[in-house]
Amino acid sequence: MSAPVVHVASGREWRGGQRQVWLLAQALGRSGVQQVVVTGAGTELARRLRSSGVPVRTIPWKAGLDPRVLPAILGEIRRSRALLHAHDSHALSLSGVCAVLTETPLIVTRRVDFPLRRKGFWARANRVIAISHAVAAVLARGGVDPERITVIHSGISVDHTRNAARLGARGLLGLAPHARVAANVGALVPHKDHATLVNAAKQLEHRHPDLHWVVAGEGELRAALETQIGALGLRGRVHLMGQILAPERLIADANLFVMSSRQEGLGTSVLEAMALGIPVASTTAGGLPEMLGSGAGLLVSPGDPIALADAVNQLLENAELRIKLVERARAEVLRFTDLRMAEEVRSVYRSCAHSLDGS
Repeated sequence: MSAPVVHVASGREWRGGQRQVWLLAQALGRSGVQQVVVTGAGTELARRLRSSGVPVRTIPWKAGLDPRVLPAILGEIRRSRALLHAHDSHALSLSGVCAVLTETPLIVTRRVDFPLRRKGFWARANRVIAISHAVAAVLARGGVDPERITVIHSGISVDHTRNAARLGARGLLGLAPHARVAANVGALVPHKDHATLVNAAKQLEHRHPDLHWVVAGEGELRAALETQIGALGLRGRVHLMGQILAPERLIADANLFVMSSRQEGLGTSVLEAMALGIPVASTTAGGLPEMLGSGAGLLVSPGDPIALADAVNQLLENAELRIKLVERARAEVLRFTDLRMAEEVRSVYRSCAHSLDGS
């Protein structure tokens, strides 16, 4: 596959999806793919791509559908007949217009399991990459032709993750050196359902007085969560640390990892916990069972704080169970590497590249 690739990603925030664009572009570059990423100027994504040696074209990208992005995409397509790969919904809308104008093959990745509001360019793209079977099912229900959907699980750099330096969260939060930490990484938004996590913390307040719940993430629900934490008397037990640019460093600090989501495309922070040997208690939302369902973690129904608290309690009190889960997780995470992800994405590119020469 010799056709170059133009990635389009807004990068206006730094969350799991943007980290995946960064990891994918690095892995594709190592395999010899000619590429450029069109993204917002001054973003964390642009900074990391540049520092990793990935070609970047930055533009002012303030609004989701900023028209100033269009000339940049068109310019990169026309520079060398290329494939277009959009990495978020706004990027898809802008890339879709450019694909129609230039008859360029369009690939798009869907990383969330939210129902499609409208088919739009999701149904018109040559291929849609779903990061889990759960996401693929949502796309098919939303009207995307299943023949156009390819499941490629997100991946991480396992070696990089395992070498992550610990954040030192206990010192930063003023906790006792031997305090136990239940970590969570996720934006403070409705589908991450941190309210259930806080309620689970209340369930274990007295049974495990040395347990602290540490959440890395920022978002619209911060004030509501702070109110809930205060009302439950958990201000010294549940800690909202805000956004952490290298969340694997917090996970490396933890005794266990907790995922409370009620919707989740896949959840790469869970993969990082698996790689680091941190036992996981999680809901069954979205693609989470695709990582953990083979005995690599404990799974409970979403929105059930009592069940989540029970799973956490099992991890804390049952050393034999912890060892069994961690051993399985360390093996299972090797199915979710960035190199495997990149090779499968290259296969999709090859399947679309023939359109460029009319074959």
